[in-house]
Amino acid sequence: MGKPHTAYEKKQMTLNRHNTLVGLSFILPNFIGFALFILIPVIFSFVLSVCEWDGFTAMKFVGFKNFARIFQDRVFKASLQHTVIFTIFSVIFTMAIALSLAMMLNRKMKGVNFFRSAVFFPYVASVVAVGAVWNAMFLKDGGPVNTMLQAIGIANPPGWFASTKWALPGVIIVSIWKNMGYFMIIYLAALQDIPTTLYEAAVIDGANGWQKFKKITFPMLTPSHFFVFMMLTINSFKIFDLILVLTDGGPGIATKVLANYIYDKAFVSWNYGYSSAASMILFLIIGTITIIQFRVEKKFNDFM
Repeated sequence: MGKPHTAYEKKQMTLNRHNTLVGLSFILPNFIGFALFILIPVIFSFVLSVCEWDGFTAMKFVGFKNFARIFQDRVFKASLQHTVIFTIFSVIFTMAIALSLAMMLNRKMKGVNFFRSAVFFPYVASVVAVGAVWNAMFLKDGGPVNTMLQAIGIANPPGWFASTKWALPGVIIVSIWKNMGYFMIIYLAALQDIPTTLYEAAVIDGANGWQKFKKITFPMLTPSHFFVFMMLTINSFKIFDLILVLTDGGPGIATKVLANYIYDKAFVSWNYGYSSAASMILFLIIGTITIIQFRVEKKFNDFM
């Protein structure tokens, strides 16, 4: 038999139980939403990936047949290739431009808040509106972009979204323009946390602008680099809505990416098992990249 609890211990247990229930009451609504809209659908996708199902007839277990078919599908291979190309270029250029803008707008100058808001605005703008505007901007004949290119001496400007060669670069340009403002804000916040005494000491030592950037600014932004790189990579692999409103994967399959491929197989071809298998492959790719990024960041932090 245990020792009887004192009045104080009973009061403390009651208080702890009350605090626990209060905490659970705060997280329960979020957990219910997460379970209904994310956890259960993800688990169901794992089940569907080894089945054949069109949403109407009974599900049929087929094992890894869906996965075997996917890697023989030229459209899937093209979609994976386009996704990788889109991710590489959008991540590199978005990071570079966002950092450059953050450094320029970190200075004290007249109207800096207006310019910060103007750069950030595309990120919060409607994707549908962005798609409509950029489709008009990139018109092959008479579009503002090609008109400007012709004005500077380019006789045959790209066809952009009407061209299988230039459609994907056009999408990458729009993606960079739309996302750079958000990541500029992240870099801007990180820049303002760098102690000014470091720059003052560097000036005393005779460091120029490039040396201050190389030895102080860039290394001090390392945590932000990792965060921005991780978020951009994940978002780029999941890109769907922007391509849907700009090109819908066309012309042909020139801009079809994995998310569009999964959508087409599920809601156009009504092959939920096959599309779930493709989504599992995308899940594994993103998961692997995320794990590698976290491990690299941990090793870097341990080294530092």
